[in-house]
Amino acid sequence: MRLNIKRQIGDHYEAQASQFLTAAGLKPITQNYQCRFGEIDLIMQDGDTIVFVEVRYRSTSDFGGSLASVTTSKQKRIIKTAKHYLSQKPFEVYCRFDIIAFESAAEPIWLKNAFQE
Repeated sequence: MRLNIKRQIGDHYEAQASQFLTAAGLKPITQNYQCRFGEIDLIMQDGDTIVFVEVRYRSTSDFGGSLASVTTSKQKRIIKTAKHYLSQKPFEVYCRFDIIAFESAAEPIWLKNAFQE
């Protein structure tokens, strides 16, 4: 049951992040893209750039908060998953990796180009 609650909370913040990014002019492509390497919360388009978005929520900033929770190993999994997604495209595209972080009830923090390969 606890996992189900976590999934509901995750879905809630992913929907908020999608609305926030859409209001900022990005276009949704897909949500919760999965492959054997991992999952990407949101894939959006910003002009000619594909944006892979990791959505993080932490109710407190203990242990570094939501931004700090995107560790190097998490970044590597996201990059591998993004490569898998891009391998299915018949053309080359620009891409970047963003983080949308939520801390308690505050406005989201949008960190563009948060990490790279």
